[in-house]
Amino acid sequence: MSEIEDLHSRIMAAMDRVARGLDTLGPAGGDEVATLTQALEEEKTTNAQLTERIRVLGERHDEALADLQAKAVETEERLKRFDLELQRLRRANGQLAEACEALRAANAEGVGEPHLINTAMMAELEALRAARAAEIAEADEIIAALTPLLDAAPAEAEEAS
Repeated sequence: MSEIEDLHSRIMAAMDRVARGLDTLGPAGGDEVATLTQALEEEKTTNAQLTERIRVLGERHDEALADLQAKAVETEERLKRFDLELQRLRRANGQLAEACEALRAANAEGVGEPHLINTAMMAELEALRAARAAEIAEADEIIAALTPLLDAAPAEAEEAS
């Protein structure tokens, strides 16, 4: 983009020089004036084309930036959900470990306590649910990462044909 701006400023400077040259020549230049006028018109046309290119490139840049920002926000949200599921899994596994330890201690004493068995079973179920939710969140992350690649594959196959 800076090259285009550099070319734009060079063309503008050249146009200014041509215009000053035309002013100094006055009406007496004949063929030279016509040649310089034509060169000036060509430079103006080139300048207009470059200005249009800069505008189009700026629009493309803005669109690409907005798209990337939207993807970044979407990815951040998915990562937050994934992190929440992992935290839930860690808590459930901690509860499961505590319940199993209490159950082992009760069995070591020879005292079978039904509420400890129920607590251990509920903790195990919660751990399984949390593990499944974490796996689903992880699968969603994988799908989100692969989708753009799969969408681009048919276009690349058509270009190769």
